[in-house]
Amino acid sequence: MRPLRSGLPTSLLAGVLTAGSLLLAAPAAHAADTPLRDLAEAKSKVMGTAVTGSKLTGTYGEIAGREFNSLTPGNAMKWGSVEPSRGSHDWAEADRIVDFAEAHGQQVRGHTLLWHQQNPDWLTSGSWTRDQLGAIVQDHIATEAGRYKGRIAAWDVVNEPFNEDGTYRPTLFRTTLGQDYIAQALTWARAADPGARLYINDYNVEGVNAKSTALYDLVKSLKGRGIPIDGVGLQAHLIVGQVPSTLQQNIQRFADLGVDVAITELDIRTQLPMTQAKLTQQAADYKAVMNACVAVARCTGVTVWGFTDSDSWIPDTFPGQGAATPYDENYQPKPAYHAIAEALGGTTTPPPTGACTAVYSVTSQWSTGYTGQVRIACSGAALSSWKANWTFGAGQRITQAWNANCTQSGTAVSCANAPYNGSVPDGGWVTFGFNGSWSGSNPVPVVTLG
Repeated sequence: MRPLRSGLPTSLLAGVLTAGSLLLAAPAAHAADTPLRDLAEAKSKVMGTAVTGSKLTGTYGEIAGREFNSLTPGNAMKWGSVEPSRGSHDWAEADRIVDFAEAHGQQVRGHTLLWHQQNPDWLTSGSWTRDQLGAIVQDHIATEAGRYKGRIAAWDVVNEPFNEDGTYRPTLFRTTLGQDYIAQALTWARAADPGARLYINDYNVEGVNAKSTALYDLVKSLKGRGIPIDGVGLQAHLIVGQVPSTLQQNIQRFADLGVDVAITELDIRTQLPMTQAKLTQQAADYKAVMNACVAVARCTGVTVWGFTDSDSWIPDTFPGQGAATPYDENYQPKPAYHAIAEALGGTTTPPPTGACTAVYSVTSQWSTGYTGQVRIACSGAALSSWKANWTFGAGQRITQAWNANCTQSGTAVSCANAPYNGSVPDGGWVTFGFNGSWSGSNPVPVVTLG
């Protein structure tokens, strides 16, 4: 294999074209002129992110602290994490996130007190009577919510209680404690931390449908009974191009019940590989979600479920899909990031024209063959992936390529990045090479990025 980066001869250079339909992701230097958290605060909204506590250092920590005014522990506060064996607690990861948030002037969204997943084995394998499990759940809520009393802005008290058709999910809690386990959990949470806002959180309830209507009816009933319920969380794990058209209407109908609404786990996934068209649609989708929240006074804000693709749950759960967050795996903001900023009233500095270029060169040539190289470089922008295209003018053929996946059809050549070299940072460059054959002449083609 040839090295990814090497010097280029100054002779035999081709023309250079700018990155027309290029997969551009503006670098940190071209992030929003004002951090997202400041834009959100100006509109009295939350702009949050789920985080992994152990990663809150370096670039990850810097972005998390700069861009967001709320943090949600992705896993650190779930029952299986905090009480892996009965009566033995591990608060280290959760404490790390809460401490980081307080040091950076951020609020914390507690996630989650009761969920049917990620529970400790001792809990799920036990044979509990109703009274026994009720005492265990009450103790768990009192212990965890009580530990962070006054330090948590809102709790997802009950997570995902409904099936898709609006019936109650037959969880350990629902089956053993009965339907009123939700009311009990909310009541116990209020006693443990009177100052925290208490939410029910679920997915596929973003638009008006059977599931969201079941949640609506539950909240209306709880309010009518005087049970402490302050808000609903719409998770919003969405697919590119599929933001529900009734999102704002749904947010408003919950608000009309007298509760707050939060978008709690937003990501917008797509089938890989990512393309410019998908990036554009994804940005429009993020903006649509943000706009729906901004339009409703009682929508408290939006939390993205991880801000970088390197920390996203999507690829492990949906094979072949990903690229769901506002930043790529190299912490470069994608068009989605700028769409969020614009929805919050901010402005962004677009990358300059011609910021990324491709240069073709012939590095050596003999009677019937030659070695060629293409150098892709950026200054004032960055790439999360790339594809170089050109058309041969004299019947040349590529016989071997390295550091790129090249295909040729007739005279048309297209070379896409390998899995390991798609990212070109601002001020950086990559090269790929190939061997080819020629006869008669070997004119240098013009390369475009697209």
